[in-house]
Amino acid sequence: MMAMAGRPGDGIPALRVVREAAPEELPSWDGRVVDVPGGDVQQSLAWGRQRERMGAAPQHLVLDDGSVALVLGRRRRFLGGGRAYVPRGPVAAGAGPEAVAGRLAAIAAWARDAGFDTVVADPEVPAATGFPALLAGLGFRQVEEIAVSRHRVGVAIPAGADDAVLLSRIARTTRQRFLAADRRGTRVVRIDKGGAHAGAGVEVPPPARLDAAAAEAFGRFYALLAATGSRRGFAIGTRTNAVAWWRAALDAGHLVLLEARAADDEYLGAAAFYRHGERLTYGHSGDVVALRHAHPGAVHLVLWRALQLAALEQRVELDLGGVDVRGARRRPEPGEPMHGLLEFKQSFGGEWLELSGAHELVLRPVRHATAAAASSALRTSRRLVRHARPGGRP
Repeated sequence: MMAMAGRPGDGIPALRVVREAAPEELPSWDGRVVDVPGGDVQQSLAWGRQRERMGAAPQHLVLDDGSVALVLGRRRRFLGGGRAYVPRGPVAAGAGPEAVAGRLAAIAAWARDAGFDTVVADPEVPAATGFPALLAGLGFRQVEEIAVSRHRVGVAIPAGADDAVLLSRIARTTRQRFLAADRRGTRVVRIDKGGAHAGAGVEVPPPARLDAAAAEAFGRFYALLAATGSRRGFAIGTRTNAVAWWRAALDAGHLVLLEARAADDEYLGAAAFYRHGERLTYGHSGDVVALRHAHPGAVHLVLWRALQLAALEQRVELDLGGVDVRGARRRPEPGEPMHGLLEFKQSFGGEWLELSGAHELVLRPVRHATAAAASSALRTSRRLVRHARPGGRP
C-alpha cells in the first residue's frame, strides 16, 4: 500500500482532506490562497472557474490543518481515471516545506480515493528548502513543467523603499532608458480595480469608464500577444478564453494591465501583472515592433512603473517571471537565446531563484501506463494520417 504521509522523523505532518469547502466559505477563499505568503492567483476562485469553462472540474478542498487547496480534475472518457492537478499549490501560507509536503500527501490520498491515476503539483517552493527531497520520499518524481518556467527572477523590495532606493538598485543604462522615455512624454495607463492610488507618471481611466476602457485594452492586448506569438512561434489560446480570464482576474483585484502610450497617444505595448503571495508578478507582455526605434525605453518604463506600484503597495517582490532553458530547466548561459532576457531582468535588480518545479505521483500505475500507451498510439496514427494526405510532410 502506498505511503501517503511522512515517515517518522522526517518532519512531514500526517494530514488528510476532510471535505470540500461549503458555499459560504468560498467568498473568503482568495484570502486564504492568493493574498497569503506564497499564495498564487492560480489557486483563486477566478482561475478555478476559468479552467472549468475549459473542461476541468475544480474541487475546493479543506484539510484538517485548516489549509485549503484548489484541485483541477480531468477524467478520461473511456479508460476511466484521469489526472488531479494542484496549480501552484498547495500554497505555503507562511508554513515550511514539510507542511506543504504533508498537504500534498493528503491531497494525493484524496485523489486516489476519488479515482484519479496521477496527481501533479507545482507549488512555488524554493529548491534550497529541500522540498524536492521531501517529495521524493513520498514517491513523487520531477516532471516537465506545466507553467512556462520552473524558476523565476525576482526583484526584492526593501521595506519602505522610495524611488531613490529603487533606482539605486537598477543598472545605469536601464535607468537611463526609462527615464529618457518618461522625459519624451511616454505615458503609462493603468487598468486596475484594486491596489494603491495611481502614483506619479501613471494615468487611470475614470471609474465610470473603467469597464469600457478594460474591454478596449484587453482587445488591444490580445492582438498584440497574438502577433508576438505568430512572430516567435507560440500560441496563446483563443481570444474568448484569454479575455474572459483577464476580465475575471481584473474584477477580483488580481490583475493589473499597464499600457505604454506615446505622447500623441499611439499604442506602444502593454504588460499584465498579478497580485498574489505578497508580490506583483509579471504575466504577459508585448510591444509594437515597428515603433521600437521611434520610442525606445517604453518596455523599460512599464517595468519601472510596475516596480513603483509594488513598492507603493508594500509588496516584498516584483516577480519578473522565468527565463530558464526549456528541457534543461536551468539558468541560460551567455550565447543562448534566453540569456539576453535574463540580463534584461537582472538589470532591474532581479535575482535568479531556483524553484522546486512540477512533481507527479502515479497512484494507479497500470491504468496510467495503459492510458499513456493509448495516447501515444493515437498521436502516432494522427501523424501518419496527416503525412499521408496530399501536401503532407514526408
